[in-house]
Amino acid sequence: MLELKQIKTQLFRICIHEKDDVLSKLMVACTDPKVGNLSYAEKIFCRIKNPSLFVYNVMIKAYTKSGFYRKTLFLFDELRVLGLWPDNFTYPFVFKAVGYLREVLVGEKIHGFVVKCGVEFDCYVCNSIMDMYAELGFDLSLKKMFDEMPERDLVSWNILISGYVRCRKFEDAIEVYGRMQGEVRPDEASVVSTLSACIALKDLELGRKIHDYICNEIGFTMIIGNALLDMYAKCGCLDEARRIFDAMPRKNVICWTSMVSGYVNCGQLDEAKDLFERSPIKDIVLWTAMINGFVQFNRVDEAMLLFREMQYNGVKPDKFTVVALLTGCAQVGALEQGKWIHTYMDENRIAIDAVAGTALIDMYAKCGCIDKSLEIFYGMKEKDTASWTAIICSLAVHGRTSKALELFTTMKQSGFVPDDITFVGVLTACSHGGLVKEGRQYFHSMMNIYQIEPKTEHYGCMMDLLGRAGLLDEAEELMKKIPDGNKDAVIPLYSSLLSACRIYGDVDMGERIAERLVDLRSGDSSVHTLLANIYASANRWDDVTEVRRNMRALGVRKEPGCSSIEVDGKVHEFLVGDASHPAMEGILSMLNCIARPLSGIEENKEEKEYLESLIL
Repeated sequence: MLELKQIKTQLFRICIHEKDDVLSKLMVACTDPKVGNLSYAEKIFCRIKNPSLFVYNVMIKAYTKSGFYRKTLFLFDELRVLGLWPDNFTYPFVFKAVGYLREVLVGEKIHGFVVKCGVEFDCYVCNSIMDMYAELGFDLSLKKMFDEMPERDLVSWNILISGYVRCRKFEDAIEVYGRMQGEVRPDEASVVSTLSACIALKDLELGRKIHDYICNEIGFTMIIGNALLDMYAKCGCLDEARRIFDAMPRKNVICWTSMVSGYVNCGQLDEAKDLFERSPIKDIVLWTAMINGFVQFNRVDEAMLLFREMQYNGVKPDKFTVVALLTGCAQVGALEQGKWIHTYMDENRIAIDAVAGTALIDMYAKCGCIDKSLEIFYGMKEKDTASWTAIICSLAVHGRTSKALELFTTMKQSGFVPDDITFVGVLTACSHGGLVKEGRQYFHSMMNIYQIEPKTEHYGCMMDLLGRAGLLDEAEELMKKIPDGNKDAVIPLYSSLLSACRIYGDVDMGERIAERLVDLRSGDSSVHTLLANIYASANRWDDVTEVRRNMRALGVRKEPGCSSIEVDGKVHEFLVGDASHPAMEGILSMLNCIARPLSGIEENKEEKEYLESLIL
């Protein structure tokens, strides 16, 4: 850059600095990303009295390459006002800017200019238009453009495949990959994009065929190696992924991250941790992947330790790191740790956008601070469907029915479309508030207005709503409408109805439901326990004894209950019958102090025996 300034100084001395052709050449040199300076190029551009199309094209390219997309579009408008006609060099950079800015109407308008200029059949221009439509998510326009091209090159096919992947049309991407082999030879870009589709569809068979093609036809590169490694890891084939990983002569941070994430996703956390510690290069993505792994398996203390180690190593956390930690705090109810992370975000100016805000809402709600969740929600400048859904579900779980339904109405009025999870929150609110009529209305509107097919969770909410209201016959009829599917998914619904039978003393229905549950999964102790509860409520102690006898015969044992509490930022877990906690002596002493005043209460002998059996 210093040399360029010296050249300009010399031009001033010999008095040719005002000539457009000289300034144009100097400006071109200044736009070189290696040695140039874009702001200096802008100053030179402004001194050119009559810039040619070539000059505009150079600046448009420089702006686009540097990410100044608004300036790209401004120059495009300016050159047209001056009467210059864009050419096949101008349009590709302009379309890239349009795609990045998601300016749909502008893109369609400029597409019209292409036809006017007579370059609509230029392959280079057509490829850039296809890429714009892919970026905008317009898969039909992408396909139409491809089909109408008189000539296609390898880039055209690659853009179509990658475009379908970006539009989440994975089956179409794979179909195009199969078709292209009859016309052109797939290259690195072709196989990498198609492997992304294989990952999404878990199409391991095609992934292996592509692997064979790579070995026989085009050979390995680091990019291809990373894509194959990622495909095998995400399809659960860790041995094959590890073979590729070990065979790579040079490993970048992407392949280390893919392998670590693969171990995490397959539940092999110790292997992931071992590989993470061996990695010579660790960026924020790899640190976050390992932290997220600890969170997934409820090892939140280790996640927090790793977070502090990351800071010690000078790696600055981003919003995805803190979101992972907040998720962990929400899982175990670690309020103090969650508050500390929130404070860290404020002190380090990590913006509370829709993603981070949603995580904070969820964390505070699951730690019992629903008012703090509301405060976060109302303070968010940027909200999305997930943010609205998080606060509605949180309010519903906390029994704030009216507020949950009020925000649901506001959400729709604000232009956000509720999804299936939103309706889980709405139906939960109706269930906790006993709003049977409203619950039915929301359930039907979900199907008829929003075209959302009810899932097990929605049926579960309706079962709970009807069961709490004592409408057991209606609940049983609703059960019959649930599509046949995974039996494990419907067991909680039957269990919910069985609980309602206990509350309302419907022994006959309880027996029917229990029989159905035993057929589905006889080893579940909760089924037998609930049925025994129903008999106990009806004073049918002989039947209680029979249930206990059946449990022993089937080898069914009651799973020990588990609870947790956070004290001074540390989460303590307790299991029924487990006396291993270091403070157990003090805990039992306090329990005896509480129980002593109750010692004079008389107990029914049979009921006492039954209650003791639930603990054993």
